[in-house]
Amino acid sequence: MRVPLGVVSELSLPRTPIPANLLLTQGISRPGQIFVMERVPHHDGLETVLELLNRPEGFFAFRPAEDDEVQLVSKGQTVSLSVDRQAPIADPARLSAARTLGVEIVLAGGSTLGGWASVELPEGHARLLDYLNATPEPFFAVWTHAATHYVNRAFVMYARPLS
Repeated sequence: MRVPLGVVSELSLPRTPIPANLLLTQGISRPGQIFVMERVPHHDGLETVLELLNRPEGFFAFRPAEDDEVQLVSKGQTVSLSVDRQAPIADPARLSAARTLGVEIVLAGGSTLGGWASVELPEGHARLLDYLNATPEPFFAVWTHAATHYVNRAFVMYARPLS
């Protein structure tokens, strides 16, 4: 059954654009916008970028800054997605309970990313190794004062803790 385009847009959930910088496997870094859901069932407020990237769907919508056409980007070809000054943990109670670990990530291709990880793990299991292995989800967050980088663990060559 074919559904008229107008009906599809009426049935879709509202989305909020977020400025982002997309790094693909070919080493191309492009500014643009991604789109997060305005509501999710498991918490109040907008969907987080990490939730968007770790949803089971294989693609996400990206509008390059130089183009009005939306592209559907493969998560499997996404090395990282960076957003300006967005905390990886939005809930103040969770953020205050999290430990901060310094980290340096070396990505496939040799580029390096340094920053911090906000670790929400039990005291005896709150090392960088524990953070990186805590979930099977493909993306994890590393933040700096300027941006939060959502990194695809498939493209991490190695990571090392920073003191």
